[in-house]
Amino acid sequence: MNTWSQVADIQPLASKIITNSMEKGRISHAYLLQGERGTGKEAIALLVAKSLFCTAMQGIEPCNECNNCKRISSGNHPDIHWIEPEGLSITKEQVNHLQKEFSYSGMESNKKVYVIKDADTMTVNAANSLLKFLEEPSKQTTAMMLTENSGSIIPTIRSRCQVIDLKPLNPVHFQKQLLSEGMKEPDAILMSALTNSLDDAFERIGDEWFAEARTRMLQLVEMLAAKSENVYLYLHSHWLTHFKDRKQLDQGLDLLLLAIRDVLYYHIGNEANMTIFKSGNAFLEKSAMAFSQERLSDILNLILQAKRKIKQNVQPTLVMEQLVLQIQR
Repeated sequence: MNTWSQVADIQPLASKIITNSMEKGRISHAYLLQGERGTGKEAIALLVAKSLFCTAMQGIEPCNECNNCKRISSGNHPDIHWIEPEGLSITKEQVNHLQKEFSYSGMESNKKVYVIKDADTMTVNAANSLLKFLEEPSKQTTAMMLTENSGSIIPTIRSRCQVIDLKPLNPVHFQKQLLSEGMKEPDAILMSALTNSLDDAFERIGDEWFAEARTRMLQLVEMLAAKSENVYLYLHSHWLTHFKDRKQLDQGLDLLLLAIRDVLYYHIGNEANMTIFKSGNAFLEKSAMAFSQERLSDILNLILQAKRKIKQNVQPTLVMEQLVLQIQR
């Protein structure tokens, strides 16, 4: 999305809020953009920055051709600063460094923009340091905080930002987009359930690690359905050796969630919306016999709880051991 008209097609409310502020000359000193991955948070942050620095604006639209616009697109503008987690968190030291940078005059104007990706990962100390920064905003400074979970942002920061919720993308629309880009239909159906990002979808489909992840997920479901005594051995020797970090484990849980949901869909006759399995799959029918509709609903909630624990930095091995134990009760 390179223009506000393109944003309006995907995120009409966000586009209207920000462009109305631009037209009135009342850009907020701080925005908190909340939305799932692929909903356009970074694209909107870039457009706000371009709209502030573009030297050849066409109404509310940045030209995307001037030197400033090109440098912003490439991440090389000296008065626009990006912060993202170092490891799992955004640290106090990163925020302090940002404050130091902003104590100097702008390199080319008095305007400055900073963008904080995954703002919900800020440590308590980092959030408190940022709060001091937000309490005394400069008229020439614009903050853009991006998050998938604004509930993890401390209330005192939220209250000083204009919060904009980005709606999830329509999966059917995204499927059509993937198909038009040459992706096979079964893959497009699966990817539209896993991500809203075109680049991410094609990266996963071509990734050997992801292909193996699907295989190991199906093996785990099979062992859970059979109530195998070897499920814990499998968990440690095959599952945790493949899903080695929190991001990978979260993707594995996403796949597991979709597979269990498919089994529930099979139970209730909603096979048209399945993403992992196809109708008539013997493994699907076997799994449906192993779990009742009520139990499948319980398992879906257990997987969602496990995903939340991963985001809360609970030890991954413990999360998976508890999940398997709860499913096999």
